[in-house]
Amino acid sequence: MSDLLLEVIALDARDAEQAEAGGADRIELVCDMAADGLTPTAATARRVLAATDLPVRAMLRDAAGFAPESLTRLCRDAVALRELGVTEFVLGFLDDRGAVDVGVCRTVLGELDGARWTFHRALDNAADPLAAWDEVVELGADTVLTAGSKHGVAQGIPVLRELAARQREGAPVVMAGGGLRVDQVSGLRSAGVRCFHVGSAVRPQGWDHPVSAEAVRSWVELISGD
Repeated sequence: MSDLLLEVIALDARDAEQAEAGGADRIELVCDMAADGLTPTAATARRVLAATDLPVRAMLRDAAGFAPESLTRLCRDAVALRELGVTEFVLGFLDDRGAVDVGVCRTVLGELDGARWTFHRALDNAADPLAAWDEVVELGADTVLTAGSKHGVAQGIPVLRELAARQREGAPVVMAGGGLRVDQVSGLRSAGVRCFHVGSAVRPQGWDHPVSAEAVRSWVELISGD
């Protein structure tokens, strides 16, 4: 897929195996999708790392919303995951004004020893997503997962286009995700989006069932234009 990338949400080792079998490029490892994805357990991370050769980005988020419930625990979890062999992460925090909480982000990042990381859809819930982008650039994320709107990609296309136009050398890449539909991919590709993120779209039977390798393969073909 050259510079194109498809990231798939995995909840366990079976999901990771199916994502890899379907041709995904990267795993986002989380637990508890009822809370929109929280930090996976160490046991799950260990099994996933053993099950796939794909890069695995582990979520660092200990509660629903965009502020940590316990920053100390979150940092402890980050260290534990690194010690297991996780080398890439996903995080993002907002303050009570809806701005990027730079202090909290820097505290967590301080435990990651320069690991590559994604700023997740906290950006979509920021008071000003475009201003939040500038903060994230300064923090050093290599990827921003965004739908362009807290309501999903369908409502966020204008912001996604603007963020895609801000991609440059040394800045994060935009990864579109959050209710992403098949019919939206072509337009996003034309706008300069090269990375895509899917979860429920590759689980035809819902979150209580595993990722479908066949569904992943269909998305790979869609994104690559095959």
